[in-house]
Amino acid sequence: MIGVPGGGYRNLMMEKEGSAEARWLSAHGVTAFVLEYRLGQRYAFPTPMMDGARAVRYVRSHADEFGVSKDKVGLWGFSAGGHLAGYLATTHNRGDPKAIDPVDRVSDRPDFVVLSYARLSMDPSIPRETDLEGLLGDHPTPEELKAISIERLVTKDTSPSFIYSTTADQTVNSMAATAYYDALKRAGVPAELHIFERGAHGTGLGLNLKGLPELSVYPMLVENWMQVHGWMAVPKTTEIAPF
Repeated sequence: MIGVPGGGYRNLMMEKEGSAEARWLSAHGVTAFVLEYRLGQRYAFPTPMMDGARAVRYVRSHADEFGVSKDKVGLWGFSAGGHLAGYLATTHNRGDPKAIDPVDRVSDRPDFVVLSYARLSMDPSIPRETDLEGLLGDHPTPEELKAISIERLVTKDTSPSFIYSTTADQTVNSMAATAYYDALKRAGVPAELHIFERGAHGTGLGLNLKGLPELSVYPMLVENWMQVHGWMAVPKTTEIAPF
């Protein structure tokens, strides 16, 4: 699984939204990577998306070397990183079998994505604080905003998605999460959505947050979802003899 940190496409929260989750995944038997993608304003759309696509292809093309399955390459994105992961879940191609570079011969479609408090819609009817200026520049046009509005890009080939948000998030409105979920539902794409009442933007794994004990179940929900689909191994348990 490849972690995709957030930071508004201006910086990267590498520890809180990358390394911490990588350690958690590793402890649960999942090989983890953390993507360090290029940022605006120097590197605008679609450069970060190109970096993400390359990361998926790189891991998939080196699956044997890494000891991972080619058909179990996922993304876990946070905030802007969740937007990036969502974009790759909806916009991808199978690769070019004739490419000189072996990495470019394989698909950049993630097999699944986990999206944490991600900007998944740029619909003007959903209140928002920013227009992802770090990705599009200071004055994006309506057409540019539509081009990166993830819920508009959903098709039946979109990657299965686990979506996490909070009602109290004032930076990324949870209505963006429900808009994306609704689009997945209409397209017949497997999806799971959890919206907690409390919790400001940027809760990370949701662990050890003062006054927010309910968010500590978030990793368990991700774990259960991945196990259901075979993307994380189910721990062996001792069978209990019947009475």
